[in-house]
Amino acid sequence: MHARPHRYAKATAGLAIASLAVLGAAAHAQDSNKKSQSPALDNVSVWVGGYYTSNDTTIGANTGIFNTSGDVNLEDDLDFKKHKTVPRVRLDFLIGEHQGFAFDYYEVDRSHSKTLSEQINFLGNPIAASARVKGDLKFTFGSAAYKWWFGTGDDVFGVGLGAAYYKVKASIYGTATVAGQTFQDGSATDTNAWAPNLQLGWRHAFNDQWRMYFNASGVKKNGGSLNGHIWDAALGVEWFPWQNVGFGAEYAYTKIKLHQDKRNYDLDLDMKLNGPAAYVRFRF
Repeated sequence: MHARPHRYAKATAGLAIASLAVLGAAAHAQDSNKKSQSPALDNVSVWVGGYYTSNDTTIGANTGIFNTSGDVNLEDDLDFKKHKTVPRVRLDFLIGEHQGFAFDYYEVDRSHSKTLSEQINFLGNPIAASARVKGDLKFTFGSAAYKWWFGTGDDVFGVGLGAAYYKVKASIYGTATVAGQTFQDGSATDTNAWAPNLQLGWRHAFNDQWRMYFNASGVKKNGGSLNGHIWDAALGVEWFPWQNVGFGAEYAYTKIKLHQDKRNYDLDLDMKLNGPAAYVRFRF
């Protein structure tokens, strides 16, 4: 039921990004003799890299697994790895000297299972029991914003307004064997939403090779099938040993808190990501 709209959304977003990139490149080609007034900004800027995150993820759900409900911490309860590299891509380009578009995309995809074996006493008799619980979580985020930059010197400040698309695909399944009898239960959700996106930014150019930046963005939605907030912030530096190719390094923090309301399944996702990120940078 959800695969086709998701593919349509991804295809639409991809076409929009490609079209806008072509328009930005064309505008830059037509105005090749002009330079952005601030050395802290590029006409076209591409970021390709990875976000090495430290994860703290809690899923609270009424799943009915073994007739229980409550919170499950993926790292503590299911032994998910606390660190994971998350691919991330950004694209920025200017239209003129002080306005332009900014795009961001990343996806957190995690899966793990845990098996427990212990002996329980029932009416004074020892009974062998074992249980296996498997959790899956896939969180996808993409945003597009129109950005205004203020300033003409080495420092510029930006404000962006746009929209964000986010999708949560999660499931928790469990199997228990007690005295030779096997019981299985679980639940899953696959839902997505659009929400308004606010972005803030600061750029500083030390010289043509070294720059520093700060990015912050927020998504907040009340009501709907998937509501809550997503906050993201990053402080980083850029180094360009070559004119058009360089490297970026930053420390980022992401906070995701979402809630889904359904008749038989209430999903609460509380996820914190923080850690260093590294990028290969292209500027034109």
